[in-house]
Amino acid sequence: MSQIITLSSQTLPTLITAAGDWRSSAFWNFSSNIRNPHIRRAYVRAAAEFLDWCAAAGVASIVDVEPLHVAAWIETTSTVKQPLAAIRHLFDWLVTGQIVPVNPAVSVRGPSYSVKTGKTPVLDAEKPAACWTASPRRPL
Repeated sequence: MSQIITLSSQTLPTLITAAGDWRSSAFWNFSSNIRNPHIRRAYVRAAAEFLDWCAAAGVASIVDVEPLHVAAWIETTSTVKQPLAAIRHLFDWLVTGQIVPVNPAVSVRGPSYSVKTGKTPVLDAEKPAACWTASPRRPL
């Protein structure tokens, strides 16, 4: 039912390969309890992109990742909610596995969407009557 993905160490982010073998297995296992294969793949991809971005930004170790790094990376992505959820999930997994002491993504807030006005236009009393009289009447 589930597919096993075999990955080489070349596909691992540099922050993970520098951490050692046991941390690299913890990185790939963070998505193991996600049942939907599409979400699992998206979370792994977002986590790998984030860790590659951190390495390019000069973060030396996964332990050195701070909320500022997460917030700066989120500003560079085209979508926000799913990648931020993936990073939160990754660091929750790493905190549970005692690899990092705290989750730096917890304090980063995603966008809040609020609808100020409704999408359905409000019709005044004359508009429905005008539409009714203008429509051709057909017998039912």
